[in-house]
Amino acid sequence: MSGSSRVVAVLGPTNTGKTHYAIERMLGYRTGVIGLPLRLLAREVYDKIVAIRGPSVVALVTGEERIVPPRTQYWVCTVEAMPEGMGADFVAIDEIQLCVDPERGHVFTDRLLRSRGTSETLFMGSDTMRGPIAALVPEAQFVRRERMSQLVYSGSKKISRMPPRSAIVGFSVENVYAIAELLRRQKGGAAVVMGALSPRTRNAQVDLYQNGEVDYLVATDAIGMGLNLDVNHVAFSSLTKFDGRRMRPLAPNELAQIAGRAGRGMSDGTFGVTGEAPPLDEGVAQAIMDSRFTPMKKLNWRNAALRFGSVDALIDSLEVSPNDEHLTKARPADDLNVLKSLSQVTEVAARASDGPSIRLLWDVCRIPDFRGISHSEHANLLEVIYGHLHERGAIPDDFMARQIRRIDRTDGDIDALSKRLAYIRTWTYVAQRNGWVRDESHWREETRTVEDRLSDALHDRLTQRFVDRRTSVLLRRLKQKEALLAEVNDKGEVTVEGEFVGRLEGFRFTPDKSAQGAEAKALKSASLQALAPQFHLRADRFYNAPDTEIDFTDQGGLMWGEYAVGKLVAGAEPLKPMVEVFVDEAAGPDVEQKVQRRLQHFIDRKVAALFEPLLNLSRDEELSGLAKGFAFRMVEALGVLPRAQVAQEVKDLDQDARGALRKHGIRFGQFTIFMPLLLKPAPTRLRLVLWALSSGLQEFPEAPPPGLVTVPVAKDAPQGYDTMCGYRDAGERSIRIDMLERLADMLRSEDSRGGFEAKPDMLSITGMTLDQFADLMQGLGYKAERGEREKVKAVPAEAPAIEAAEQPATEETPVAEVPTDEVGAPAEASAEATESTEAAAEAPAAEPANDEPEVEVFYTFTWGRQRQQNRGPRREQGQGKGKPRGKPQDGRKPQGKKGGKPQGAKSFSSRPPKKEKAIDPDNPFAAALMGLKGGN
Repeated sequence: MSGSSRVVAVLGPTNTGKTHYAIERMLGYRTGVIGLPLRLLAREVYDKIVAIRGPSVVALVTGEERIVPPRTQYWVCTVEAMPEGMGADFVAIDEIQLCVDPERGHVFTDRLLRSRGTSETLFMGSDTMRGPIAALVPEAQFVRRERMSQLVYSGSKKISRMPPRSAIVGFSVENVYAIAELLRRQKGGAAVVMGALSPRTRNAQVDLYQNGEVDYLVATDAIGMGLNLDVNHVAFSSLTKFDGRRMRPLAPNELAQIAGRAGRGMSDGTFGVTGEAPPLDEGVAQAIMDSRFTPMKKLNWRNAALRFGSVDALIDSLEVSPNDEHLTKARPADDLNVLKSLSQVTEVAARASDGPSIRLLWDVCRIPDFRGISHSEHANLLEVIYGHLHERGAIPDDFMARQIRRIDRTDGDIDALSKRLAYIRTWTYVAQRNGWVRDESHWREETRTVEDRLSDALHDRLTQRFVDRRTSVLLRRLKQKEALLAEVNDKGEVTVEGEFVGRLEGFRFTPDKSAQGAEAKALKSASLQALAPQFHLRADRFYNAPDTEIDFTDQGGLMWGEYAVGKLVAGAEPLKPMVEVFVDEAAGPDVEQKVQRRLQHFIDRKVAALFEPLLNLSRDEELSGLAKGFAFRMVEALGVLPRAQVAQEVKDLDQDARGALRKHGIRFGQFTIFMPLLLKPAPTRLRLVLWALSSGLQEFPEAPPPGLVTVPVAKDAPQGYDTMCGYRDAGERSIRIDMLERLADMLRSEDSRGGFEAKPDMLSITGMTLDQFADLMQGLGYKAERGEREKVKAVPAEAPAIEAAEQPATEETPVAEVPTDEVGAPAEASAEATESTEAAAEAPAAEPANDEPEVEVFYTFTWGRQRQQNRGPRREQGQGKGKPRGKPQDGRKPQGKKGGKPQGAKSFSSRPPKKEKAIDPDNPFAAALMGLKGGN
């Protein structure tokens, strides 16, 4: 070494440009070597120098990577891999403060003491190294460099409130993964950087962060070793770490080394804590900001003058203690521990019998434990490798091929791929050693290819797990205030910038359900902003859509095709419902108003079309007095009004008033006053919805299926439901009111006091069996008395014919044709009942199996209530006051119980006669009364 060689220690905090200064100094010489603490940082510096001088003169040498061109001038290495005795013009060691590291410190101390350039030697690191360097390298000159930007402590922040361009530091793989997962859900994702990653994986992850795909970086303390990233804030998720033997608190200078990554160049940076990490002590935080730390006293050292006479001599030389007060003996490293273990193996001890064998054993022991399984597993592997090298001079190709083949798989999760990467690093290291494999170039290429393949797969898995590209893309565009492009397909699926974000259902956006928490909020915010033009386009299309594309549901919903776009709400009047629209707030008031106008137009036209007779009634100016009041009651009741509720009002109407109301289609029935046109299925369905709205029901009952004459009584239905459906409850079933009036017409001719039996026509129009009809009649106020009698056999053809009028419904009487349904709905059940009745009538009487007479069931119906509110039938012809009841109109004798005697009856009154009233022409018994009056 020439006397003109200069040794300089460039010391200072982070972000002072020390590494950049060293590169400039090295390129000023013809040859140079720079040692760096991490393989990742070595690759970064190598790429920089290659960009300046080209790849033909730059070498990269690490434990697992070796790129050495024939005309190499500049060597970029990890500190452990620095070549010795090259006589380079320039030598530099970065992060020299690692001399105090428990695991690797002795290597840095060795380079501090023994590595020199022929022209210049440069040590870069923390100012805490000034004392030891001055003591151990007296000739060293010191250059202090100040930080180019300020570093400020910002306290504690939740991860959910972490500012963009932040790095969050964890000290275990589990911690790093947990933080990255949280950031994916809340911020769209994070890049992951760890020292154990291959350079290829690390670079791919850093690119995600540097190009802005993600705004967050989760890393181990590896980022503190000179990795230059655009970080504005550094947050510590923990203030302790496992140093290989125990958990210990991080020293202030270690915290500063990591925190200093914030604020690169001239940009200021901040640091703080997050998660479960406690706030930094005020004194520690101030020391980091001022770069004031306790000076280092002693450096870790291990003897470099090794003796290879025997294994024991080698171990003894490695355990020699230093004789300088500034040095301390390093704790046994992994290589020494493995050497001690293998020295106890008989076969290894027998092989290591001379100097070359012992040197080889020591070189094998220095293979790093990349796998990290256990000390014994690592020792067993090294024993196998040493056996091959000692016995054969090189590791057999088939052995290498088997080891690599087991690792060369890209399936599995992050942990599986990380383990395979760690395993391949062992064989990559072996392939890089000169002479350890026969075809060095082949195996170096093979191991590198497998490592790259695993690295790419690991990057993909990391990105899939910790980066939500959809959310990150949308948030980045929002942050950059760029216009977002949204597309909606015919299924309503929404994509923004090519990413599926949810569905547009009508005018409401439903985000993708896989997004949760803050991620879902961010996704919805970005999506709604992008959807603004789509809302306007859809609103225009909806406004111009025909009414056939819009409909209402039984629950009052308003649908546009398959999408709910609003609902009906009660208005000031039953026939004037209002509309409440389903439109996202982000669509804007213009879209909301347009949708509301269109829906209001739809329901107004629907009411006008289906309730035209009722609306005409309400607008008839010619109605006056009682007729006008009754018309109001009909409109209020939506066209169907039980007669019992308005019995007195009906009685008070004169003939002119009734005639005026009939012109509007009102029918005055015995049980119900109704408008037949409003009993059709469509008006009935809308009437139920309007009634439910005006009644304030929470759950709207559904309309019965159209076309049925009777339906089961709806249990727990609100009062008035049967009327609004166009039915009347009677027993276990409800009968349609128009068919009930036809039944009432038939019942008028029957002797309701003396008793009568059901006619086939009665069963036919109701579509019921005899037992069901009996239940119906009881529901209408009749008594139904069940009886049995001998069945009348069919009369032979030659026998005299019996008049059909004398045959009861239980005998084989021909059934009259089913009347036409007044409201236009097919009386399906009636038709079925008619067919079954006709079949029963036409079938020949079965011959009895024995001489016993065949028995049939019949019912005798009599009026069972006191006359009240016009609910029972009026008196028939011949039943005036004080006059005996005449025979039924069909000429049959009245029948009592089981064919008993006729029950004639007379009525008497002691009251004076009242003034006669005019006969009501709508009275079901008007004809009979007129006849009686004329007879008198």
